[in-house]
Amino acid sequence: MTKAKKVAKHVIDRPMLIITGVLLLAGIFVFISAALSVLPKNSALFQRMVVSQLLFALVGGVGAAFLFARIPFRVWQQYALPIGIVSTLATLLVFVPGLGFEHGGARRWISLGVTTLQPAELLKFGVIMYWAAFLSFAGKKIRSWGFGLVSLLAFAVIPGVVLLLQPDTGTFLVLLGTLGVLYFLAGAPLKHIWAMAGIALLGFIILIASRPYLLDRIKTFSDPTHDPTGSSYQIQQSLIAVGSGGLAGRGYGRSAQKFQYLPEPVGDSVFAVAAEELGFIGSIIIIFIFMLFLWRGLHISARAPNQFARLLVAGIIIMITLQAFVNIASILGLMPLTGLPLSFMSHGGTSLLITLAMVGIVLQVSRYQRVNRYAGKRASGIMTNSKE
Repeated sequence: MTKAKKVAKHVIDRPMLIITGVLLLAGIFVFISAALSVLPKNSALFQRMVVSQLLFALVGGVGAAFLFARIPFRVWQQYALPIGIVSTLATLLVFVPGLGFEHGGARRWISLGVTTLQPAELLKFGVIMYWAAFLSFAGKKIRSWGFGLVSLLAFAVIPGVVLLLQPDTGTFLVLLGTLGVLYFLAGAPLKHIWAMAGIALLGFIILIASRPYLLDRIKTFSDPTHDPTGSSYQIQQSLIAVGSGGLAGRGYGRSAQKFQYLPEPVGDSVFAVAAEELGFIGSIIIIFIFMLFLWRGLHISARAPNQFARLLVAGIIIMITLQAFVNIASILGLMPLTGLPLSFMSHGGTSLLITLAMVGIVLQVSRYQRVNRYAGKRASGIMTNSKE
């Protein structure tokens, strides 16, 4: 006789809370050190960056995580469609004259006067949430072409068009990868997965052919020396910074590359600053903490009480860690540069705020876990039956 399962209510998952806290603390120290590169040139900009990251993003993000950890996860399933629509409309605001503004050739931000927002971060959250809700609703129907692969392509088209028009190719690829992984985890047939991979490859080739800057990044990846003062400059300076760190690093705050040579030291190159100052050992520790974050998040997903919660948690965790690993791999020259920020560490108030809010949802789901009915109560006595 198989042993029955029930849902039990616990306190939030403490290992995930601790891992997130460690990542957040490491991110604060890495960001502050990287932001020092701005101080000699523009002290006012340095102050605005620190205030934006630590007050708006950090305090607001911790508050959002605390709030979202108290909202029952079934509420998100109920309102997944409106959230997906609102997040898409919010992202379209970057194209409104006078509201959206351009930086570095991309329109990814909207101005609110005292601060700016990057609505693409909200779009990722909304799309993943609605995709999880759709997959849980469809159930075994996703094995059909209509509810499966065709639905996935439809889900990818609208946010894809919005992101590629900005352009924000890196965010689109991370979102597309996360959607594909959730499709696989929901039980998609292997023939659909192979078809999806073929369509994605074809789309990627068309995208490269239509955007010269993407082709330059591919050339830079294959030969980092082909344009040392142009498209290859960032990866060369990043590798110099990483190599200068040696085994134990130059010491916290002592990066030389961030002051004169390294482009975007507080943005997508922040890992190069960390590697130069903390060395190989520190870099491995950062990567290991992200791996712990992935492991614990998937553990929570596997024990979630229903399909929606499982897929939502998996989507959040995969999206955060995939973005982090893509950023690190591109800085190390293991894949083409993407311009993606490093989760928890790069400058970007909206990114940190939304990331912490999503972690709050993961922590909320961790309170409701499937357990063996005959396993008995835990020694701590904190388990109680849940009616949710």
